[in-house]
Amino acid sequence: MTSPAATLSGGLSRRNFLRAAAASSALAGLPFVTEAHLAHAAIPKFAPSDQGIHIDANENPMGPSEGARQAIAAIIPKGGRYLFDKEIGFSELFARQQGLDPEMVIAYPGSSEPLHLAVLAYTSPTRPLVVADPSYEAPMWAAQAAKTPILKVPVADPKGAAINDIPAMLAASSTPGLIYICNPNNPTGTVTPFEQIEKAIDSVPKDSVVMVDEAYIHFCDAPSCIPLVKQGKNVVVLRTFSKLYGMAGIRMGFIVGQPETLKKISALGGQNPLPITAVAAAKASLLDPELVPTRKKIMAGLREENIDFLRSHGYTVTPSVSNCFMLDVGRPGKQVQAAMAAKEIYIGRVWPAWPNSVRITVGTQSEMAAFQKAFVEVMKTNTAGLEPPALHPRLQQTPFSHLS
Repeated sequence: MTSPAATLSGGLSRRNFLRAAAASSALAGLPFVTEAHLAHAAIPKFAPSDQGIHIDANENPMGPSEGARQAIAAIIPKGGRYLFDKEIGFSELFARQQGLDPEMVIAYPGSSEPLHLAVLAYTSPTRPLVVADPSYEAPMWAAQAAKTPILKVPVADPKGAAINDIPAMLAASSTPGLIYICNPNNPTGTVTPFEQIEKAIDSVPKDSVVMVDEAYIHFCDAPSCIPLVKQGKNVVVLRTFSKLYGMAGIRMGFIVGQPETLKKISALGGQNPLPITAVAAAKASLLDPELVPTRKKIMAGLREENIDFLRSHGYTVTPSVSNCFMLDVGRPGKQVQAAMAAKEIYIGRVWPAWPNSVRITVGTQSEMAAFQKAFVEVMKTNTAGLEPPALHPRLQQTPFSHLS
């Protein structure tokens, strides 16, 4: 059996723990924008997290599994130590489960940091970022910092499939730096066919990269793109424990890719040791064979119940397979968002490409019942001219405040 000391002398630990201690100058002053930042910056009225109903940030109200909670409690007495061996073992467990070489996996506190680093590593003023529209905005923040052109490609069939338009994304640039594909997509919750993503990966120049963000993959039956990494293809895949696993506030995720690709990405910044509580909770989650199928079934039932309700009232909803969907309210979405906030029901933000739509995160049964009641009441009122109140003073000081 290999000792922890021997493992620490190998390539995996060298990559994870002996990288440059300080971030490069390219990262100076760069905020890592997360779903939490974007959701809170767009909220019409600041409210404590325990006030009202929050279905605005794609969080999982079920929280960590019971096994994850027990693992956190058990490891707390060791909180005074770094426990690198457990961090390495955790990454190796995920690699084994996916049939990957451990050198193809790096664990991070969530997937936001590797997302930003990858954009910085592969894009430049002459190598644009290509993204769907609407889609998750965080890659564009990193591109802005790098003075990278951002090419936004409208989703295909927006009132039907609302999927990433892969042919159009490939045609957007002959020299893309990075093509970002969120699958299932945030905010629409829709899935882009695997064959189209594989075509994109096979079509980009060798010095470009396709990033597939699989933050929501566990909610659906769509195939993962991780097997394409095993085939040696030029793709990086993001995974997070924030969504189905209910660990958004605990922070854990992975980036998966070819070792040389990961080396280029991770070279842009150092990495602190991972929180041992997050490592313990995520490991327990990976070892629970019932967690994903059980939660996927629960979420699917709640999602479809609410989509059916909204469609029965004449509203257009994206055909989501995730824990969120876009709801066309037929009027400026920010007005409806503000009216719902007045009832202490906090729904998701509005994307500029779809100004009359709001994103709805699927919450608990009782939360969604409250949402349905409040939404029906709001839509019977005249919301014209309704302006979102000012942001909380702390949010006004952030680089995200313009999103309001």
